[in-house]
Amino acid sequence: MKPIYILNGPNLNRLGKREPEIYGTTTLAEVEAWCREAAGERPVEFRQTNSEEKLIDWVHEAIDEGAGIIINPAAFTFTSLALLDALKMFRGPIIEFHISNVHRREPIYHRSYVSMTATTVMAGLGATGYPIAVGALELLIQENKR
Repeated sequence: MKPIYILNGPNLNRLGKREPEIYGTTTLAEVEAWCREAAGERPVEFRQTNSEEKLIDWVHEAIDEGAGIIINPAAFTFTSLALLDALKMFRGPIIEFHISNVHRREPIYHRSYVSMTATTVMAGLGATGYPIAVGALELLIQENKR
């Protein structure tokens, strides 16, 4: 069974401490545990980086090895054409995930490059939305959605 990739971008390693009024107090380690539980028997590659290069390398790995991607690209959502180009090569389902509702935030957060290729977008559910995204991704995988 191919793994799902849950990829997290810059500053998400600071979850639980960073702007708790926006992102809550849940840590990334707690999010990872919830995702692994939600995935059941499906293997999970759960990763976080502050490096755009590393994030793109992981997308390339998922192209070869993964069944689906949940990606919270954080700031790279709004800046990275290179990430968009990498994600466009992935043939499985992609969920773009954001803890906050980016559409209720400042206008700089309203244009996502990742949305141009994502199968679906989930935003505003808080950190507790991650396991919901895992369940949704499994359904998309089973339905062969892209």
